[in-house]
Amino acid sequence: MTLKKLFTLSALSTVIALPGVAAADYPERPVEFIVPWGPGGASDLLMRLIGQHLSEELGKPVPIINMPGASGTVGLREASRRAPDGYSISQIHEGLLIAHHAGVTDQNWDAFEPVAMMTSDDIVVLANADTGWETLDDMLEAVQPSPGDYRMGVTLGGIPHLWAVQFEDATDTEFGYVGYEGTGERLRALAGGHITLSIEDYHSAEAFVENGDINVLAAATEERLEELPDVPTLKELGYDLEFLVTRGIVVPKDTPEAVIERLETALATIAESEAFQGDIANVGSSVRFMDRAAYTDYLERTDALIEENAHLLD
Repeated sequence: MTLKKLFTLSALSTVIALPGVAAADYPERPVEFIVPWGPGGASDLLMRLIGQHLSEELGKPVPIINMPGASGTVGLREASRRAPDGYSISQIHEGLLIAHHAGVTDQNWDAFEPVAMMTSDDIVVLANADTGWETLDDMLEAVQPSPGDYRMGVTLGGIPHLWAVQFEDATDTEFGYVGYEGTGERLRALAGGHITLSIEDYHSAEAFVENGDINVLAAATEERLEELPDVPTLKELGYDLEFLVTRGIVVPKDTPEAVIERLETALATIAESEAFQGDIANVGSSVRFMDRAAYTDYLERTDALIEENAHLLD
């Protein structure tokens, strides 16, 4: 073998080895966390907690970058275009899958590499308190005879849109939809009387409920919420509905395997931490960890289910 060939092979092996060396040292600088929703909603709050704990685990800052717009797809588009080096991570939930099948975006979950699922939320049906509705029957008595007269807040092409359609179909109601980009905007609109109904996670609404601005009509969960023992579930009331939001961490395609594994391990450690579990519980959510393989399987199954029901958004 000639000296030239030996030098070429040596140089090639050095280049091939570089990603492994970089991954072993990862991270060497801050890891930007793109949250594709505005400040104040559940996604923003929960991701800030994850970012805080992830920063402690990785030993580097994890700054939150809010990029709201178009049902979360503006920020996710940017996240997918970032360099696949582990220094940009993002968050998805079922809303991306719904937006894809509703034609809002050509992106879907598989535009990214899933890393881990981290949380799930408790969802409730809410009404503006000035309506006087305290139960689901109160709402049905007013809304069923007046299709289209009452307004419901949704994220058009997002999770709340699908929930709204499913809810209307099950309860024989018809609302006029008003589109908002995030939970915080919808709740402020609901509390202010600009809309009459919304389906949201309980924690985000808790302060408005305690202030008497919003009433909880039903829980869209498998069982009654510990915080709301007197509020029945939709299933108890005869409606086979359960609404679920899970949140997971993703990275751009082609991110090195070793970097993904480092993030997955860090997130698994965080999920087992009592401090993290307490922080998540304090904001009304639940830790629901799935590793990369399990989370990928969940996304595949959920995507198929949403595709089957996408016609409801037409």
